[in-house]
Amino acid sequence: MEKEFWQKKGEGHRARLRDRFLDKGLDGFSAAEVLELLLSFGTPRTDCKEPARNLLKKFGTFSKVIEAPIASLQEVHGVGPKNGFALHFVHAVAGYYLKERLTGKRYLHSSQDVIDYLMHSLRGLKKEVLSVIFLDASHAIIDSAIVAEGTLNVNTIYPREIIKKALDFHAAALIIAHNHPSGALQPSAQDMKLTKNLFMLCSSMQIQLLDHLVIGDGCYSFADNGLIADISKECRAILSSL
Repeated sequence: MEKEFWQKKGEGHRARLRDRFLDKGLDGFSAAEVLELLLSFGTPRTDCKEPARNLLKKFGTFSKVIEAPIASLQEVHGVGPKNGFALHFVHAVAGYYLKERLTGKRYLHSSQDVIDYLMHSLRGLKKEVLSVIFLDASHAIIDSAIVAEGTLNVNTIYPREIIKKALDFHAAALIIAHNHPSGALQPSAQDMKLTKNLFMLCSSMQIQLLDHLVIGDGCYSFADNGLIADISKECRAILSSL
């Protein structure tokens, strides 16, 4: 009887959370309450309040919980394979939505949408990943793709593969982005060298390299900080001396 009482009480609490969401969305929800609802998708008859709080204690923030691998989520008491899968699936769905939302939009009018997608897909990864966004002649977004994983430098990136994909997409312009697992935003010397090499190769194929974005604890733009303009001047000087 006692078990049934607490089960009914938990169901009533979840129903109230659902009603609040249907009425006003997530306004006024705490991170723990959002997680509680998400966990309940995987285990609808289980009280998920305490596991939600435990997840926040372990990982610190809502975003870090959502980004965590299923195996790490299951290290938390009360989180099993089903509700761990629910959290992981929601994170993947969000990435799918953010990517699809970009297609066909003009980059200059949707730069924040691009950053939102890249922050979601690249932040929190334990290894470096290089992603490329392909654009047409009017700078409308065609598609995006991950082209390299691991330690990224001029020796591990194959510019020809990037150019081949750009030609396959009939792209006229590119934006490249990679993450710093440490969270640091300042571009490294290797980042600068890689950008120069890609800029030169793209220019020779009449493809514009519009920007290089570094994703860490925020987003750093080569273009916004004048580095793409500096690289362009340097490349023109080199080409004029040949």
